[in-house]
Amino acid sequence: MLARRIPRALAAARTSSVAPRLSQIRWASTDSAKPLRRTGLYNFHVENGAKMVPFAGYEMPLTYSGVGQVDSHKHVRSSVGLFDVGHMVQHYFRGAGATRFLEWLTPSDLNSLPNHSSTLSVLLLPSGGILDDTVVTKHTPDLYYVVTNAGRREEDLTWFASKLKEWNEKHGDKVEHQILEDWGLVALQGPKSADYLQGFVDTYDGKQYDLKQLTFGKSAWLSIGGVKVHVARGGYTGEDGFEISLPPSETVAWTRKLYKFPVQLAGLAARDSLRLEAGLCLYGNDLDESTSPVEAGLTWVIGKNRRTPGDDKASFIGADAVISQIEKGVSRKRVGFLVEGPPAREHAPLFAPSSSEQIGEVTSGIPSPSTGKNIAMGYIATKYSKRDTEVEVEVRGKRRKAKVTKMPFVPTNYWRGEGVLKQ
Repeated sequence: MLARRIPRALAAARTSSVAPRLSQIRWASTDSAKPLRRTGLYNFHVENGAKMVPFAGYEMPLTYSGVGQVDSHKHVRSSVGLFDVGHMVQHYFRGAGATRFLEWLTPSDLNSLPNHSSTLSVLLLPSGGILDDTVVTKHTPDLYYVVTNAGRREEDLTWFASKLKEWNEKHGDKVEHQILEDWGLVALQGPKSADYLQGFVDTYDGKQYDLKQLTFGKSAWLSIGGVKVHVARGGYTGEDGFEISLPPSETVAWTRKLYKFPVQLAGLAARDSLRLEAGLCLYGNDLDESTSPVEAGLTWVIGKNRRTPGDDKASFIGADAVISQIEKGVSRKRVGFLVEGPPAREHAPLFAPSSSEQIGEVTSGIPSPSTGKNIAMGYIATKYSKRDTEVEVEVRGKRRKAKVTKMPFVPTNYWRGEGVLKQ
């Protein structure tokens, strides 16, 4: 998903010169007057040698002692890593109007979404800009589990409160909102995650739930390690994996139990490089209130039956703006780049070759641990957005060659039942 900004600081990994530098990755916007929050796993991280940094209003692990960022990244790609994502905001929306309410706030086709299924979505402003990106899980038409970004907590909660009040005053099908404060959320990610987690699944009447049934984008309540937890198959790395929501009283003990070989703890540093290789957006870098889902290459989150002007199904906030963009096109698009020479970082300007015309800007960029190449994503004028188009990017005051390329930069490995889904 789609998390909030990664710090502008990423300690150079001791194991490789291609690690992202801390000075190149953006800090989350945090009110310095407010004390930083801590997830329920704060002490667990400190005990395991974590370098803790401010992130989205929290103290979060960046890296762990003895493991460089690149090694951590590669371990997730080849085996299984464990991330604390308990800073994310978890919600329940309940009531007879839950589907209609969330279809008002987002452009997703939630009515057709099967029960116990998830979809990436966006909260839209009337302008069509993205207030936040989110994952919406439908348990039943009357019950939704929603995860939003920690760095957008205040904006999102204010928006939800305002819109709930407006909805409940106008509609008979009332909606209730619950914030799962202090609940844990951990992400087990990597090609060995399913086999490893399977060993902790408890039995019912002598039978053990087979995680192969839980395909990408699906969720279930399961008893794992003696605790009832919410398990969603997915994550923010491009690898197979699970995001597991835990009751506050069980978070620490359950995570300690899960943290055994071959699991390796992973922090924000690896999370950022993994998500960028997978071509996934980061709110605050690649998405913001001035960016529409059409510009961001997220048109697919807008339900096909929600794109007809004047249709009741298209009555979501921001519909007029984004439907117009779908029909008429946009002036810029989010694309990927391969960069020659030093890596291009956030805000690096893009130019037409041998021209002073600035045609775009990099929003995220790193040396890719998996490919050994310098990769980036950003927004560029639509006429330059075609694959293999050559452009120039300014890095350290000098123009460097870059080429528009497809994303993801590294094939994804999502589990679809018959095997992994390669993209």
